[in-house]
Amino acid sequence: MASELSRRSVLALGLSGAASLAGCATEITSAPFPRAQSIIDAYVRDRKISGAVLALTRGGATAPVFLRSGTIALNSAQPAEPDTLYRVYSMSKPITGIATMMLIGEGRLGLDQPISDILPEFANPRVLVNAETMETRPAAGPILVRHCLTHTSGLSYGINTTGALPPIYRAQGVTPFGRPGDLSPNPLRSLEDFGTRLAALPLSFDPGASIEYSVSLDLLGLVIQRVTGTPFDVFLQQRLFGPLGMSDTGFYVPQDKLERFATNYRVTPEGLRLEDAPPNTPYARIEGVPSGGAGVISTAHDYIRFCSMLLDDGAYNGVRVMTPEAATLARSNIAPNNLRIPPDGHGIAAAMRVVLPESTQAGMPAGQVSWGGAAGTTMWVDRANRFAGAFLTQYMPQDAYPLREEVRAAAYADLAAS
Repeated sequence: MASELSRRSVLALGLSGAASLAGCATEITSAPFPRAQSIIDAYVRDRKISGAVLALTRGGATAPVFLRSGTIALNSAQPAEPDTLYRVYSMSKPITGIATMMLIGEGRLGLDQPISDILPEFANPRVLVNAETMETRPAAGPILVRHCLTHTSGLSYGINTTGALPPIYRAQGVTPFGRPGDLSPNPLRSLEDFGTRLAALPLSFDPGASIEYSVSLDLLGLVIQRVTGTPFDVFLQQRLFGPLGMSDTGFYVPQDKLERFATNYRVTPEGLRLEDAPPNTPYARIEGVPSGGAGVISTAHDYIRFCSMLLDDGAYNGVRVMTPEAATLARSNIAPNNLRIPPDGHGIAAAMRVVLPESTQAGMPAGQVSWGGAAGTTMWVDRANRFAGAFLTQYMPQDAYPLREEVRAAAYADLAAS
C-alpha cells in the first residue's frame, strides 16, 4: 500500500495510543487525523476502493469529525460525504441488538427468556444428528434471547461455508442481506414467513453450547415485532432512528436518495468489479423483508449518532432511547458458559464483540465493543477512552484488505498524538 505509514507502524501506534488514552478527557477538535486520512487516501489513490468516510466522536456535546476521501463510485465526480448512503450489512446486527436491549431495559423482554414465549413455533427445538439422514434429537434446552444476541442459539447462516445447515438454509430461502428475494429461488414474503421457515429447521448444536455465526439477529427482529405489535422496521424508525436523527437510515433507498447511494464492488485480481449500483439496485424496492442481521442502509452522519448514543449510556443530544443500565448491559460480555470468539478470546456483547482484559488481540483496549460489515465497514465504541467511530466504504469480501483494522489503529494513534 502506498502510504506514508506502514501497516506495522500504524498498528503499533494504535496499540500504544489506545493504552495511553485511558482516562484522558480531551475532546476531538477540528484538527485532522493525518494517519487515518493518509491510509484512506492511499486506498483510494490505488483504486482499491472508490471512496470512504470515517466518522469519529468522543460523545457528549462534541461534534463528530468526518474524514472523507474519494467518490461514491469509480470514475464518478461525486465525492464521498457524511450523507453518502452505504450498505452496512452486518453492522445492522448491533442496531437490532440495541433494539432488543431497549425492550429488556423496559422489562418487556428478559435476557434469559425463552424466545418460545414470544414465538411458540420455536417451543420444541431439535438438534441435527446426521446430515445425510437428517436425523435429529430434542435440544437440551430452549433458545434464549441471550443466545440470539450472542450467536450461541444453535441457528446457522446461509453464508457460512462449513456445516450441513447452510445449504439447507439457502434452499429454504432463509438467506441474509436485506434483499433475500434477489438471492433465492424461494424468496421470503415477510418476517413471519422467515420465522415459520426457520422454526422448521434443526439446530447445529444445543443452545448455549457453542458459537456459530447465524441469522439469530434477523429472528430477534421478529421477536421485537411480536412483543411490540409494531412492524420491526417501523419500531426502529419510531424508537431509534427518528429520535437519534438518523434520517437516512432504513432498509431501502427512496428514489430521491439514489443519487447519494454508493456503488458496491467486489475485489478481484483484475481490480474492482461492479457488485451493485443504482438505479438497478434491489435496495430501491420497498418490498424487501427487513433484515435485522444484514439489511440496513446508513450514512456516516447517522451511524456515528448511534455509536455516540451507546458511548453516552443510551442518550444522544439530550434524547434518551434506552436506560443507562440497558446500555451498560449491551456493552458487556453476555456470552453464556464462558464462550469466547476465537482466536483472540473476545467476549460477546449485544451483537458485538467485546474486548476482555484477557483477550489477546493487539491494539484493542479492554471494554471496546465493535462489529463489521460484509462490505468493509466497521464500528466501535470505547467507553474507557471515550472514543467511538464508524467507517463506511463498499468492497467485498470484507477481508480482501486489512483496511478497517488499519484505519481504526491509525485513528487511535492520531488521537493519542493530538
